[in-house]
Amino acid sequence: MKYYIIAGEASGDLHGSNLMKALYKEDSSADIRFWGGDLMQAVGGTLVKHYKELAFMGFVEVFFHLKTILNNIKICKKDISDFNPDVIIFIDYPGFNLRIAKWAKEKGFKTHYYISPQIWAWKESRIADIKRDVDKMYVILPFEKEFYEAKHHFPAEFVGHPLIDAIHNHPVLDGAIFRKENRLDDKPIIAVLPGSRKQEITKMLSVMLSVVKDFPDYQFVIAGAPSQEFSFYEGFLSNENIKFVSNKTYDLLSNATAALVTSGTATLETALFKVPEVVCYKGSSISYQIAKRIITLKYISLVNLIMDEEVVTELIQGDCNTKRIGEELKKLLDANYRQMLLHKYDVLEEKLGGIGASQKTAKLIVGNI
Repeated sequence: MKYYIIAGEASGDLHGSNLMKALYKEDSSADIRFWGGDLMQAVGGTLVKHYKELAFMGFVEVFFHLKTILNNIKICKKDISDFNPDVIIFIDYPGFNLRIAKWAKEKGFKTHYYISPQIWAWKESRIADIKRDVDKMYVILPFEKEFYEAKHHFPAEFVGHPLIDAIHNHPVLDGAIFRKENRLDDKPIIAVLPGSRKQEITKMLSVMLSVVKDFPDYQFVIAGAPSQEFSFYEGFLSNENIKFVSNKTYDLLSNATAALVTSGTATLETALFKVPEVVCYKGSSISYQIAKRIITLKYISLVNLIMDEEVVTELIQGDCNTKRIGEELKKLLDANYRQMLLHKYDVLEEKLGGIGASQKTAKLIVGNI
């Protein structure tokens, strides 16, 4: 059968790649065409557009790139029509994907959504579009099934979180080899995960690295995003205790003592690697003021949202400063505090449903075509 997958971000590329592997197992004759990234391309199929051409964040940034976004929608519709797939699989990325889903449903294509748009956080009104345009919804957070079924009377399958699969399948790299390959010294590692888009990296890295001078016994290692060139990060490597690795976030987390993490999927990845973390977020003042008025969640990190309590400290906007980051990082290095946090991480992993999300989703997709 023919599958058309649309993933518009780095996390979607990761989960899309594991879903593609599972689809090939379920359907040996699968023909897959997709929007995604390097990880999906490595699995097989045909890449139509790379997510790095699609990733715009914030209200202001989207406005200035509206012409590009509309052109991509036009390209996508034509490509789907030419390919004529048996099913279209949308992976998160709702601003783009829900537009395509509306068109696709009108054209008679089967529409499956893997990794729900976070309408429980904002734009809950999108539920009307989802109920109209999406045939099957596969959710990865335990509270999402109840949100859809109890609150909105729309069936959803909880398949577990694919990050557990991704982490479980990641080969363990010996710490000494990792340090040698990346020219790191023997000091304990503080991982710095500033995000994957240029706008957020530019905002976050300066403030995250402003505490380096206060922790001379540690090396701060920036996790470079696969979508960015090394030259983009060079200006931040001004201190001998600041190091850099590119596209090796999982190896970095496997060897980290603590982490400073920009809000997003990385907060959950860090927790599942059992690394104590501080969550940092600082957006443009305009985007932040708009978001504050329309998002009513108690927390911004997935860890805290899933646990429904403040397990990891969130430093947002004005609180995201040198003094507060330094204070919270010192806590992470305290043995008793770390033990408490690691216990919470174990509970978190249990709530997420264990391994097998990708294969379960693939089986459901193939069975519902």
